[in-house]
Amino acid sequence: MGSIAFDAVRTPFGSRDRMLGGAASHFALAASMLHPVRIVGPVGDDFGEAEMAVLRTRNTNVDDVEQVPGGKTFFWAGVYGDDLNTRETLETALNVFEHFEPKLSPESQSADTLFLANIQPSLQLEVRRQCRAARFVAMDSMNLWIDIARDELVQMIGEVDCLMLNDEELRQLTGKPTLLAAAREVLSWGPAGPSMIVGKQGEHGSALITADDYFSIPAFPLERVVDPTGAGDVFAGGFMGLIASQRERGLDGDVLRNAMAYGTALASFNVEQFGTEALQSATPEAVAERVGALWRMGRFERLDVDLIR
Repeated sequence: MGSIAFDAVRTPFGSRDRMLGGAASHFALAASMLHPVRIVGPVGDDFGEAEMAVLRTRNTNVDDVEQVPGGKTFFWAGVYGDDLNTRETLETALNVFEHFEPKLSPESQSADTLFLANIQPSLQLEVRRQCRAARFVAMDSMNLWIDIARDELVQMIGEVDCLMLNDEELRQLTGKPTLLAAAREVLSWGPAGPSMIVGKQGEHGSALITADDYFSIPAFPLERVVDPTGAGDVFAGGFMGLIASQRERGLDGDVLRNAMAYGTALASFNVEQFGTEALQSATPEAVAERVGALWRMGRFERLDVDLIR
C-alpha cells in the first residue's frame, strides 16, 4: 500500500514534466520480478489505461487500485542538486490521497507478506489491521511523520517486523548519534516491535541490523545516475519480493542477505533513467548479473595472518 503518483522531476541530466511515480508504483515494478504483487492505492480520473498498463507489468494485480471519480492523482514535483544528494520539493498535492480510506479486497487482506510504503501512519495502521494474516510486515516512513505524528508512528512501528528508514531518519527518531545505535534503540522497544531494521544510506548502500547480527552492502557502482526518485521504494520492492519468494524456507540469514542484494541491484536500474522507465524494461538476466557482481565485490578469502604484537 502506498502512493501512486505523477511526478515532475528536474535533475542535472534532464527533466520530466509528468511521469508515473509514487512509492507503490516503484515498489510493485521491482517486487513483481520476484513474486506476484497486489497493489493498493488511489488514483484520479487523470490516471489512464496507459499508466494502468505499466502497473500491470509482470502481471501485478491492480484490483485494489481505487479510481476516484472526479479526482486527481497524487502529484509531486522536485529538483535535484548537481550531486543528486540534495533535493528540493517544489510541490506536493495529495489530491485523492487526502481523503483516502483503504478498503482491501479479501484477496489482499489474506496476503502473507505486506509492505506499507511511506504515507500517514494512521493509513498504514488501518491497512495493517485489515491484513492480520500477514506473517511478515515491513514499513517505510519519513521525517515529516516523526515531526508531526510521532505517537502514531511509534504505535505503527510496534505493528511490523521490519522498519526501513534512512540513517538520518533513524537518528531523528531515536535521538541516537549513529545508525547502529539508533537501530539498536528501536529493537529494544519491546517484543511487539520490529525484529529487524534496514538503514538506507543512499549512495553508500544499506545495512540490516537485528538483535544478534549486522550486515551491510554497498550501492551498486554506477558511473552515471540520472534520477534517484523512488530508489528507496524499489529497494524495498526487491527486498520484500525476495522474502516473499522464499517464505517456505523462512527468514534465515542467507535469505535476508539475498533480499538486501536484490533490493540493491534493482535500485541501481531505477536510478539510471527517469521514473519507472528503466524498471519497465529490466530483464531477469540483467538483474541476476548485478546480484552476482555485488556478491563478488564483497567476497574475499580470509588469510591466516600473523599480527605483530
